[in-house]
Amino acid sequence: MKTQFLLIVFSAIQIFSQVNNNQNTISEIINIGSNLELFTDYFLIDSLQNTELRLHEPIDKGKVLEFNNSWEGPFSGYSTVINNAGKYQLYYRGLPTAGKDGRIDENTCYAESVDGISWTKPELNLFEVDGNSKNNIVLANAAPVTHNFSPFFDTRKDVNPKQKYKALGGTQKSGLIAYVSSDGIHWNKLKQNPVFTDGVFDSQNISFWSESEHMYVCYFRSWTKDDYKGYRSVSRTTSKDFINWTPPIEMDFGDTPREQIYTNQTSPYFRAPHIYISVAARFMPKRQVLTDEQAIALNVNPKYFKDCSDAVLMTSRGGNKYDRTFMDGFIRPGIGLQNWVSRSNYPALNIVQTSHKEMSIYVNQDYAQPTAHLRRYALRLDGFVSVHSSYKEGEMITKPFNFDGNKLVINFSTSAAGMIKVEVQNMNGKLIEGFEIENSNELIGNEIEKIVTWKENPNLEKLSSQPIRLRFIMKDADLYSIRFK
Repeated sequence: MKTQFLLIVFSAIQIFSQVNNNQNTISEIINIGSNLELFTDYFLIDSLQNTELRLHEPIDKGKVLEFNNSWEGPFSGYSTVINNAGKYQLYYRGLPTAGKDGRIDENTCYAESVDGISWTKPELNLFEVDGNSKNNIVLANAAPVTHNFSPFFDTRKDVNPKQKYKALGGTQKSGLIAYVSSDGIHWNKLKQNPVFTDGVFDSQNISFWSESEHMYVCYFRSWTKDDYKGYRSVSRTTSKDFINWTPPIEMDFGDTPREQIYTNQTSPYFRAPHIYISVAARFMPKRQVLTDEQAIALNVNPKYFKDCSDAVLMTSRGGNKYDRTFMDGFIRPGIGLQNWVSRSNYPALNIVQTSHKEMSIYVNQDYAQPTAHLRRYALRLDGFVSVHSSYKEGEMITKPFNFDGNKLVINFSTSAAGMIKVEVQNMNGKLIEGFEIENSNELIGNEIEKIVTWKENPNLEKLSSQPIRLRFIMKDADLYSIRFK
């Protein structure tokens, strides 16, 4: 009897354990639906063998705009680029001289483009500067808002047409003041009082409507210690109406070394808005490259050459966590001492598509110099990071996930000798008949969207009701993103 009792107890424990394990497994299944999924983090990756996540370097496409008007000048910055249905709009601070933040001579300037490559400065005739209103200023006499005025195009479905554009600006003394516009050119205060005051704000403070979180989100400058001490950091607050904001929460950078993050430039990636891309400015105080003589030769302001900075890539999927898979520089300072001065190489807010295969990132360069300008850098679509394999064959296996659709589309490139093959497994890693690696048609080439097939069959409809894994066999290849359609 005792033996039978022990067997019953043991069996009950096994059953409970199995049920519990199954519940844990089910809870770990990711639902990607028909979302485009990038490999900027390990969100979808279970294992890598002879493969790695590789950070790609944006290509310098040259100067696109000079800050050469009397109301712009060497200290122009805190730029924002918006692509509204093919109309490209650029906003930036115009500031000819150094001095205290929030001065009356800080203006918000505007430029526009039909392709994101060639830019013009329209004569708006809105504000008079130096006795003339023939300029490209969209906001003036609004200090300290014009110190760091940062607009966005509101993608919320039920947005008031008169408030399609929104913006925040201000300093610790003023708090963040909200502005709205119907066209991005004519701006009015949303309310007289600041909408948010619990922060330091001594940088560009950005906001947007999050489709994935169904709320407005603001990422703003904070410090790890009081009185501007410690590290320049980022905090976050949210709002349902752009007026009432939640108490701030400091962003978590994971188990990585702390660094000075000057501008965070966090925004939804336009092809996958549930993934926030942050091309942030990393500031290196007192890391001096130029000598006094070299600074004089460049005509750089004497207070702005004893530090240097570059751009780094961070990502987030909402909440107060950044993923810093890559600590390496994303955009390094270019050749030439003019790129190694304080507060140069600060990226503009937002990444925009500039062709059917290309996206662009804009960077302020030659800060505090007469040659200050905005520069364009380019990457292939989704091309921030790839799962990379060398000539030696490797593999990547995903975590189990659910999907919507009947076709798998990938963004990839190979060498002439390289290839990618794809296998579909069930959630436990068991092969699914017809979708084994030997039935996968070899993928060779360089395409933004390529349908994966198995013996010429692309149809995955019968698998959309069950969790699956994907196993990629790769040789001298890069995989940038996947999507089910």
